[in-house]
Amino acid sequence: MKTLLKLQVNGELYEVYASVHKTLLEVLREDLSLTGTKHGCELGECGACAVLIDGRPVLSCLTLPIELQDREITTIEGMADGSQFHPLQEAFADLGTAQCGFCMPGMLLSAKAMLDQNPHPTRQEIRETLAGNLCRCTGYTKIIEAIEMVAAQQ
Repeated sequence: MKTLLKLQVNGELYEVYASVHKTLLEVLREDLSLTGTKHGCELGECGACAVLIDGRPVLSCLTLPIELQDREITTIEGMADGSQFHPLQEAFADLGTAQCGFCMPGMLLSAKAMLDQNPHPTRQEIRETLAGNLCRCTGYTKIIEAIEMVAAQQ
């Protein structure tokens, strides 16, 4: 059974017919062609699918979009302001945080949500924020340093 979903994603209103059992991850990638949100474990354990709902990180693989009508969804595609990258995106690039890059959208959005709530987190608070985002390639050191660099500039 399909239903009409009206979703506010990255500041734009989308109307899409989707099966009621589809997750937000599936709707974003398959129906809206927003493929920056990554399809990882499908169990809510890796954080690759993290998006922001009203500014808070949510695992899109565990979320039904029908519950999100009238809420603001932000994906990695909506993090930049037009062609101007978000300071976190700049810092992640400048410090070479990514190896394969698969986890980066979830990392960036989780870090953004944290800095929006707490502009000057401690290293421990950064580690706790990133605890739900798994990276198999790095040791997290450069990721933490990039977040600290942005926090210091605020």
